[in-house]
Amino acid sequence: MLTLLSTLISFLMGGLPKLLDFFQDRSDKLHELALAQMQITRELELRKAGFEAQERIENIRSEQLATESAANTQQVLIGAQQAEMQALYAHDTSLNEGTSPWMKNLRASVRPVITYGFFFLLMFVDIGLFTYGWHSGATFVELAEMLWDNDTQALFASIIAFHFGGRAFGK
Repeated sequence: MLTLLSTLISFLMGGLPKLLDFFQDRSDKLHELALAQMQITRELELRKAGFEAQERIENIRSEQLATESAANTQQVLIGAQQAEMQALYAHDTSLNEGTSPWMKNLRASVRPVITYGFFFLLMFVDIGLFTYGWHSGATFVELAEMLWDNDTQALFASIIAFHFGGRAFGK
């Protein structure tokens, strides 16, 4: 019995460390697996965040390129308008070469004369209609609404804008 007990003790002493190593190895492998899984999850989150950041950067770059393209287009348009105005001025100057001062003044007065003509025509029609309406018994409010309608306002605004607004913006 003593030999059996000593054999059992020697078996337990020899096999117990191997049994403990088995459980320790299993625990270590589970721990390593959990760490690997956490690392993969972390890398996926970082990649996702990195892709989102990269996408935001690309969107910013796209918006910047669109803004630069619009600015360049506007710059080209302004340059073309300036070139056109210079060509028109050069053409007008070349037409005046060799002509009399009377002809130069006549050519320069065409637009203002037409504008004054339309303005005085508008005034004549409005004063005539106002006088006719006043003698016919229409109230001032009715006459004002009839004579100063949206079409008349647009016509008057375009004449004023042509002579004052366009020249101020062109300078």
